[in-house]
Parts: sequence; structure tokens; C-alpha cells
Amino acid sequence: MKKLPEITIETLIDRYEVLLLDAYGVLVHAAGRLAGAAELIAKLNRAAKPYYILTNDASRLPATTAARFQSIGLAIEADRIITSGDLLKGYFTKNRLTGSRCVVLGPEDSVSYVELAGGVVVPPAETFEVLVIGDESGFPFLETVDTVLTGLIRKLDHGESVHLVLPNPDLIYPKSVQGFGITGGGIALILEAALHQRYPARRNLQFDRLGKPHAAIFKEALRRSGTRDMVMIGDQLATDIHGAHAFGLDSVLVGSGVSGRVTIIADDLIRPTYAMRSIRHENPARRSG
Repeated sequence: MKKLPEITIETLIDRYEVLLLDAYGVLVHAAGRLAGAAELIAKLNRAAKPYYILTNDASRLPATTAARFQSIGLAIEADRIITSGDLLKGYFTKNRLTGSRCVVLGPEDSVSYVELAGGVVVPPAETFEVLVIGDESGFPFLETVDTVLTGLIRKLDHGESVHLVLPNPDLIYPKSVQGFGITGGGIALILEAALHQRYPARRNLQFDRLGKPHAAIFKEALRRSGTRDMVMIGDQLATDIHGAHAFGLDSVLVGSGVSGRVTIIADDLIRPTYAMRSIRHENPARRSG
């Protein structure tokens, strides 16, 4: 196992042209902002430093996310926010799903993402061609999941096809400084396991996962920034760090979210470039001395 080199946020600002910041576990948790977040965003804004928020959250439109950020003291504009929900439009176009009947699990903004992508949203009990898991909130959990599973089995038993779409591949997220919650990715695993038990010979009954660690969200950041001189700052090895590594970007693992205070990594396949305890201003040399 190898110890990760530690770095400060000030060094990152000087070293890279563009910062990519995860939201949950880096800037915020479900209950509010994390220590140092307001100071960092204010510093970036004052310096006109290019940055983008890359979030797997598909429960809020960028405008809604920006309003939430601003309500807790983070002056982030909507055009700096890239969400996994934004990727649905390209997915629907590529797979010719415009006009398809879609069941959406998630709150109002998750539904809006699908409608903006060209889907026709229908209630879970109706027939559908596409299932999108936008979030774990916004619906009665057990009742809705049971209804959707029944509808999926009914379709598959009749030889019909269905598109399974998961914008947010995360499994858990930080709800508070020491609290965690399940995400839409966890719901997808439940449904995939149930379908595998029903149809053990069918290996194609998997959700198409769109957000980090997959390339589409990083491609959008590249399109907006116009440079590969970017660094991804995130709290999850499997999504933030692995996604950056696969896209050819440097990365920083922070210990303020899901991964915890990780400074030693055994897996070189998803090894971050640096470690940082949080985005709050700290001096590693002073701390270790």
C-alpha cells in the first residue's frame, strides 16, 4: 500500500487551469454546507478562477441546485453546475427515445429532466418503455418500487423490451457530517437483483449508468472549459476518482465525505493523484509537525 501525497487547495488553484468539484461530500451534505466551502467559492469567484460542479445528483435542475447553494451561502451560478440529469437529453437522442413513455422515480426536477430529454412521463402503474431512476426521494418507496418491479416483469414475460436508465450511479451519499443515506443507485441494484433472480439467463437486464465514473459528464466539462488542464476533487474512489483517472485527469480524494480520512490507497487502478482532508485551508507541513 502506498501513502498518497497531500496537497492544499491553494496549490491546486495555482497548478490547474480549471477545478472540477464534486458537490456532496466536498462542498455540501444534505443538511448544509461543509467547512471551508463558502470561503473556497468566494475565493474562486473573486479570482475569476474557472470551476465547475460535477454532481451525480439528478434530483435537482441546475437552477434549483444553484438556488439551494446560494441559500446556504455558496455563490455558485447555474451555468457552473453539470449534473447527471443533464446527460439524459443526449442519451434519449442517441437511443431514439424521444416520445417514449417513461416512468420516473424521483422528485419534480427528476421528472423535468426526462421531459426536457423528450420523454413522456406516465404513472408507475401504467405501461412504459423506459424506466429512469432519478432519485431515492419524491415517492412512496416500497409501494412504488413494488409497482415498478411488477410492471417490468409483466413486460419481460410478454417478450417486450425496456430501457433501464440510471443517471446517478452512486450507492450512498452524506446526509450530515456523520450520517449517510442510500441513493438511486441502491434502488437500481435492488431491481437488478430481482430481475436476475426472475431471469437468471438474461445478462442484459442492467441499468445504463450515466454519471461519474462514466465519461459523458467529464466530456461536458471539457466542452464547457475548452481545456484538459483540469483536476477532479471528490470524496468517492469509485465515481469521482475512477472517472477522472479513466478520462485522463488528475484527481484529489478528500476525506470529508464517503471515503473518510483516506491517505493510503492499495488499488493503483483507481489511485488518486493527491489526498486532502477537506477543502478547508490547511497547511499539511504545519499539521504534521
